[in-house]
Amino acid sequence: MLALRSLCLYMTTEKTVTEAIQYRRSVRVFDKDIELDTEKVKNCLHNAVLAPTSSNLQLWEFYHITDEAVLKQLTEACLGQNAAKTAKQLIVVVTRKDLWKQRAKANIKFYEQLFDKPKEEYARREKFAINYYKKLIPTIYPDFLGIFGWLKYAVFNCIGLFRPIYRQVRLSDLRIVAHKSAGLAAQNFMISMAAIGYDTCPMEGSDTLRVKKILKLPRGAEINMVIGCGVRSEKGIYGPRFRVPFESTYTEV
Repeated sequence: MLALRSLCLYMTTEKTVTEAIQYRRSVRVFDKDIELDTEKVKNCLHNAVLAPTSSNLQLWEFYHITDEAVLKQLTEACLGQNAAKTAKQLIVVVTRKDLWKQRAKANIKFYEQLFDKPKEEYARREKFAINYYKKLIPTIYPDFLGIFGWLKYAVFNCIGLFRPIYRQVRLSDLRIVAHKSAGLAAQNFMISMAAIGYDTCPMEGSDTLRVKKILKLPRGAEINMVIGCGVRSEKGIYGPRFRVPFESTYTEV
């Protein structure tokens, strides 16, 4: 029976987007007898990085954990919860706001190769694209202990008295921006996993400092979430899906 279930899993036609969204649940207990194809999980991470990201800076990293010893360490760092304890693999989604210079340079290089002509021949739109990463991003992202952020915030808000302007320039604002982008990528990953019959559970309940130490992450890295991966067991979903009425969350203007 188990072999038949496993065979059916791998022969299943990939779900549509709507089917995958409806299939996805936060699975707390994974089937201990069904292994995951590491390459298929990696392919889902390829889909993750296609998510929209603020200014296309892609301030994220994904750690794909398959090593048994590291899985055990991370399970403890995830407070021993079942979604980590029974997971066959783990994905750690990391934000890297500290890489903004590197990512900005990568965008500049991409556009210069795309335009493939002398800078004096750039059209207005092409100049704007380059200057966005050479001038605007270096204005918004640098900070020193949060001090520059507050100065920029004050200046931008003064300008905002006279015209619309971007105001999310403090250190805390930019952290939120990075985590929002990482969250979008994580959702891409989980929907992609659901589409091929794999299950996930996003976990915020972890000792993020210990997770960073286990993965030897640099100081500027932050843990966005840890995602347990596997195939749902019969008792893997703790209850029916609950959502507040759609009407209470929807407003048409």
